[in-house]
Amino acid sequence: MHDLRILLALIPCLTAIGFYLYSIDSAKEFFSGRPGPAQEFTPAVSILKPLRGFEADAYGNLASFCVQDYPAYQILFGVSDENDPCIEVVKKIIRDFPDRDIQLLTCEPGMAANPKVGSLIQMAARAKYPLYLISDSDIRVGPDYLKRVIRPLQDPKVGAVTCMGRSRTRGLPSILEALRVSTDFLPGVLVARRLEGVRFALGSTIAVRRDLLRALGGFEIISDYLADDFQLGCLIARAGYQVVLSDYVVEHSFQYHDFKNILQRQIRWARGIRVSRPWGYAGLLLTQGTVMGLVFFLLAGGTALAWAVLGMTWISRLAMAHLVGSRYLRDLAAKRYLWLVPVQDLLSFSVWCGCFFGSRIAWRDERFTLTKTGKLVPVKLGVPPPDAAEAVERSVKVAVE
Repeated sequence: MHDLRILLALIPCLTAIGFYLYSIDSAKEFFSGRPGPAQEFTPAVSILKPLRGFEADAYGNLASFCVQDYPAYQILFGVSDENDPCIEVVKKIIRDFPDRDIQLLTCEPGMAANPKVGSLIQMAARAKYPLYLISDSDIRVGPDYLKRVIRPLQDPKVGAVTCMGRSRTRGLPSILEALRVSTDFLPGVLVARRLEGVRFALGSTIAVRRDLLRALGGFEIISDYLADDFQLGCLIARAGYQVVLSDYVVEHSFQYHDFKNILQRQIRWARGIRVSRPWGYAGLLLTQGTVMGLVFFLLAGGTALAWAVLGMTWISRLAMAHLVGSRYLRDLAAKRYLWLVPVQDLLSFSVWCGCFFGSRIAWRDERFTLTKTGKLVPVKLGVPPPDAAEAVERSVKVAVE
């Protein structure tokens, strides 16, 4: 029986090593691909940017969209609270770039369970160009961003274009989140792209044709979903169109000041993945090499085999984190804080375990319940009782302390 337990513990270690090696090869294949000759394709674009709250890098992030080397585009900034502190930043942007077509819209709250999509619905009504580009507020880009992202849409079979992101961070909580994205989440994106194609989209950037979006039902069709970006990409892929992962990598500004914010974000992501792709969520166990290597080491009793498996698993994990996160994505957190990857892996595993159960999530200052199909149901009255997510928060805090 003991030998059987050791054998069963060896399987996820080997699958994790295989995943790490395949991630490296997938990143190499993606980033070494030579794009064809650039063709002039610059249809007018409406950029939709829902905003909420103040971020330290807000001006630089938003201003980067105002200096695009692109002939015709408008920028719509949408807020749902007329007292939102980000309004002053947008007003400064409008003053500093008077030649740009920029509008600030105060969107009516409550249009959708997902407040971001509620704002997008109202901004789309004011968008005047045939292409939409949706981008999160914490994104910073270079002047060639629009040209490179829009270019694949010249192929009529392409329905949407999306982008990965590298991080800019301050503080330990933000560093850990950046490591999760660049050395865990995005390698999984590259593997999924290679195995089954891109059947999702990422919130950092989604470029889509207005007519196609309207034919699918508009933003209203994803208005009640947590993972609105995933759902939009999935709908476009199901309609028979390609979703292209652009070779342009945007910059994310991660500014989480405490572990509670990080845990809320990771729990929200984990539960969103669980309801969107339940079998894929369960299969993430086979990519948890840091934890599975430790489990095998403990079961094997510190034998030479135990040390060999632990060493191979951890070395391959760190090699993948370095090559994909630092070399290919050029993420500074992956480059500078590689030694923190095992810590982040343990945190992610705790979240993964806890999020198998429960349906409550916290999003900014609001709380929701997730249905089995991934829809959001606002929790309106009182303070919700503790659930598995809060249990994860407590257990991780104890581990950190």
